[in-house]
Amino acid sequence: MADDFPAALPPHVLEREDVREALGRHDFGEVFRLAKKWGGISFLKISEACGIKGERVGQIARGRSKVTQFEKVAEIADGLRIPGHMLGLLPRPWEAEQLSPQLPASPGEFGPVLPDFDVGPWEVAKLAQQARATDVSQEDLETVLLAVDRLCRSYPYVPARTLHVQTRKGLRHINKMMNGRTTLKQHRELLVQAGWLFLLGGCLEYDMGQREAAEISRDTARRIGHESGHGEITAWSFELGAWFALTQGRFGDVLECVEAGHRSDSTHSVGVQLYAHAAKTHARIGNAREVRDTFDAGRARLDRLPRPDHREHHFVIDPDKWDFYEMDAYRMLGDDARASGHAREVIRIGTTPDGAERYPMRVAEARLTLGVAAARSGELDEAVSIARGAFGTERKSLPSLLLVAGELTGELLQRFPRESLTREFHEEVKDISHGAPPAIGPA
Repeated sequence: MADDFPAALPPHVLEREDVREALGRHDFGEVFRLAKKWGGISFLKISEACGIKGERVGQIARGRSKVTQFEKVAEIADGLRIPGHMLGLLPRPWEAEQLSPQLPASPGEFGPVLPDFDVGPWEVAKLAQQARATDVSQEDLETVLLAVDRLCRSYPYVPARTLHVQTRKGLRHINKMMNGRTTLKQHRELLVQAGWLFLLGGCLEYDMGQREAAEISRDTARRIGHESGHGEITAWSFELGAWFALTQGRFGDVLECVEAGHRSDSTHSVGVQLYAHAAKTHARIGNAREVRDTFDAGRARLDRLPRPDHREHHFVIDPDKWDFYEMDAYRMLGDDARASGHAREVIRIGTTPDGAERYPMRVAEARLTLGVAAARSGELDEAVSIARGAFGTERKSLPSLLLVAGELTGELLQRFPRESLTREFHEEVKDISHGAPPAIGPA
């Protein structure tokens, strides 16, 4: 193997804890450095084996470039002979080849052919038993499923950093289970649960402004969905792509992601969210007719779905979120009456009788929407007072919050350019965009 694959990582290197951790993080710069340090594999060999230019291998090893595309990750796995499970992949084709018995080309070439009765039923039974052997029990799998479900249901209200830590712990736990003995069915189930956690992690990373990490998590989830045949996970990965593009103003990319998501899955509630992103995009480019048509299609999909048992689950769309979708689109179209009506309903649904917010991120954007409507009506003090309430919650989605806050800032600068309150609010939004605490506390 060493002659055919000069960059193959030896078993003693693959078994090292630092190598396993680097592979689990997809930190290929560290992988390349450790391959050279512990395996004596030069960057030139890595370059030739993985189809990466020598200059870029050096940049990756020095931390100046990163590998994020699935295709390139797969090429590295094959070039360095890294087993798929160590990178969150399904077994690579060459792994199956290594496990396949090499039969003689012709009878007698490597000795006499044994008669069939020499492989008796008890030997076959023993081999079958070994093939079914697993270190993972059904109870272990159920624990993982429940834990992943609980984390996804915590998204609306648990602080992003806190939930992100738990999500990463979950991925490490699943990775450890996959490194043990599992059946093919168990391996796929664990891979699917890892896909959900990568989706959740991508959402949280983007909420915290960590764009690059969010894209890596999203792409990993897309790859897992594709390899495991799980269309819903694949579709949600495109939904994340649409959300990222929407908040960055890349409207053409939004619609491309929406179409890819619909092609991946046509039965689950992710389709409703995809329609919502499309409607928001059409609203931002001023296409009112497309907004209405897209909302009609999304509503039809929603009405065909059963009402969810756990509406707080981030990857299950509940009917109560419909007002949130329409609020955003009508605000962008300038229909302040309809946008404000939906915003007040979002606040009502998202607030408990004792005043606690069950959906703080939705409520924050609803307050900003009311602020925009107030600004357009000439009510500067009311607009700023309402909007500041959006910044007081600990649970924020920074890109989405700043998107709407930027719209309000634009209205204030256009309508009240000389007012000190406008300048103060503008500075407050800039502070938040740079990760600083608000300069002015919420009213």
